[in-house]
Amino acid sequence: MPETLFEVTTIGEALLRLSVPIGHRLEVTSQLDVSPAGAEANMGVIIGQLGRDCAWFGGLPNNPLGQLVANRLIASKVDVGGVVWMDSGRMGVYYVELSGPPRPTKGIYDRNDSCASKLTVEQIDWTRIMDTRILHLTGITPALSETSQEVVETVVQKAREQQVPICFDVNYRAQLWSTSQAKETLIPLIEGVEILICSLSDAERVFGFSGEAENVVKRLSEMSGAHWVIVSVGTGGVVAYNGQEIFRQNAVPVEIVDRIGAGDALAAGVLYGWLEGNLKLGLGYGVVLAGLALSQHGDMVVTSKEEIQSILEEGHGGIKR
Repeated sequence: MPETLFEVTTIGEALLRLSVPIGHRLEVTSQLDVSPAGAEANMGVIIGQLGRDCAWFGGLPNNPLGQLVANRLIASKVDVGGVVWMDSGRMGVYYVELSGPPRPTKGIYDRNDSCASKLTVEQIDWTRIMDTRILHLTGITPALSETSQEVVETVVQKAREQQVPICFDVNYRAQLWSTSQAKETLIPLIEGVEILICSLSDAERVFGFSGEAENVVKRLSEMSGAHWVIVSVGTGGVVAYNGQEIFRQNAVPVEIVDRIGAGDALAAGVLYGWLEGNLKLGLGYGVVLAGLALSQHGDMVVTSKEEIQSILEEGHGGIKR
């Protein structure tokens, strides 16, 4: 592989997550736990912890809230040299009400007019972001604003021109746009990507592909022309297809503590495997990381390569002394 400044670069919106303890309701809470979040940043902190060079690009307010996010990324050895610091604007926020059955976990977003959504094409260091082995994008960013959509379209165009591989996670958010808007925007963006990641539910909602995961992954492959297509099936694990062969990786047993962030963790595992030249290894890392995300509080997983390898080799649960 040619030498690059980074192994993974990504661009998106970082948020602050404000959550109430499980069993409490937002409308009567007297306590909120604060932690950084955001799909691309969640992925980046894992890649950094796995010892890979990763850079996160985005817009942050030049205040303590923006610095809180940057500090968390830096602590995981993620490069933030391409961050655009803005003297005016705000931090996107989302509130989480954690709960168990019969109530679902609920997220309420307050992200309009965030610094990230105001980031423009002219503000991005294109030389820096393209100096990477692979670029990671999600379908969340183009849904934020017109300028965000323009940024993602430009990122994809430049990556194609410079032959930088793209990993694209569909990551549909119903609170941001309709399925028809998402489909119209995303189909041109995912054409010919190196890795396409999509949940089974998003494949049906956005693209109208329903049925068994093995059939859905093939239809996504035909539509996109992606080299690898990864379909997540929740407790059913993941199914991958490279145009010739289907691979399946079972999910790991997990006691759910916090349902948010598992998809981003899966993406990090897949990218790690791709960097190793072994995407099947990435599927194993991905399901373990997704399980770890479900078993921890907050969106950003705290782990290590040694922990993941131990779970893969020795099994799950119990007490290690």
